[in-house]
Amino acid sequence: MFKLIYEQLFIYLTKPGVVAMEQDTVHFLDEEVVEEVARTFKALADPTRVKILYLLTQKECSVGNIAEHLNLTQSAVSHQLSFLKNLRLVKSRREGQSLIYTYDDEHVIELLKQMIEHATHD
Repeated sequence: MFKLIYEQLFIYLTKPGVVAMEQDTVHFLDEEVVEEVARTFKALADPTRVKILYLLTQKECSVGNIAEHLNLTQSAVSHQLSFLKNLRLVKSRREGQSLIYTYDDEHVIELLKQMIEHATHD
């Protein structure tokens, strides 16, 4: 019985057009999508930005709060937040005279959490 199945599978796989048909099902990404994915990974490749995003998964923060928690200057935090905001990875809202930041992309946060889990997995 297995011999018969093997023979039928072999006949199917060696039919003209079968391989070509399978090759036609390959899909390519738009260049814009590739660039966006690369920019997002670039953002996540910086340790300071990873720390900021991870902090923002736990609570909303002002620039001063982030600087205090991460032992960074406010200038350095503002620079990184600007980079993340341009990629739509964080967003802000005004509260009095302060801007309060939170993450803006649940997909990227899930990816970040998976990467952290991978890094801490035994």
